[in-house]
Amino acid sequence: MSLTALVAPLAGLLDKLIPDPAARDAAKLQLLALENGQELERLRAQLSAMIAEAQSADPWTARARPSFLYVMYALLLWSIPMGLIAAVRPAAAEAIARGMVAYLGGLPEPLYALFGTGYLGYTVARSWGKVKGVER
Repeated sequence: MSLTALVAPLAGLLDKLIPDPAARDAAKLQLLALENGQELERLRAQLSAMIAEAQSADPWTARARPSFLYVMYALLLWSIPMGLIAAVRPAAAEAIARGMVAYLGGLPEPLYALFGTGYLGYTVARSWGKVKGVER
């Protein structure tokens, strides 16, 4: 059982065992600090692999996630020419949009989850590197 699952029951137990409100609050703060330290260590362990990949000397490994994001940006920017096509040939724009919706709807749900996880992981790893002073 993790410390996080134990915090609420232990806090309730502290309410019963420590009659002094100031001492009880101090004990609860210590318990929360212990929980936060454990969470920080868990997060640090999870991010270490992402940071190692981002700092890799191998250009393919270091640029894989940013390249994937550029593809997603290109898909989003495609809305600009689609707007122009819709102004000139609405039927063609509608057919293109239906085709894209059908294509994107056919992609498996785990692929969308992978994108979200990759995007979040990349963002967190970059932020972590900036905080540590490793990246600009």
